[in-house]
Amino acid sequence: MRFRFCGDLDCPDWVLAEIATLSKITSIKMKLLCAQVIKELLGDSIDYDKVYKLTSDAKYEIGDVKGAIAALSFILTSAAKNNVDGDSLSNELQQLGLPKEHSVALCKSYEDKRSVVQENFRKHSLRLSHLESVEWRVDYVLSSSKLQEVNEPFVQIRMKVRNPDTDQSEISSFTMTSDKFRVFLNELKQAHKLMEGLQT
Repeated sequence: MRFRFCGDLDCPDWVLAEIATLSKITSIKMKLLCAQVIKELLGDSIDYDKVYKLTSDAKYEIGDVKGAIAALSFILTSAAKNNVDGDSLSNELQQLGLPKEHSVALCKSYEDKRSVVQENFRKHSLRLSHLESVEWRVDYVLSSSKLQEVNEPFVQIRMKVRNPDTDQSEISSFTMTSDKFRVFLNELKQAHKLMEGLQT
């Protein structure tokens, strides 16, 4: 069976196994446990003392606690990445065997923080450098100190690139022969066409 929160794929077996573990705690504790996992998804750390207190009634062992947190993290992360609404997520979790009151509690926490989690994922997902400017000039070299006769054009290129991690601009300068420049220009044109195709 395919699930939207899993990206229209089957739910992993290990998550199915942990759903049985999650069913052992109350729905109120499920909501509090979700709050801890969401806190971690937003960059803070989980308060494991709170987690152990929340799960003590269900007699969770350390392995159960780790498995429950991993399963909740997978469910919440996958649902946010696949932009699944809370009602759909609740229905799918119930199909997987999570009790209705647990599903509702989980999805309430998810819906409250969904947009914040998605925005955080956008900020920290794969980001590419941004080309800000390119300057170039062609020098026709007649001769050099090493060779008496060169008679070949060389292309001087200066690129200004913004690093997404530091938000700083870096300048790269290099020289290439006319043959290499033709290959370079052709590859740039192909990359530009590919990017235009992705944006439409």
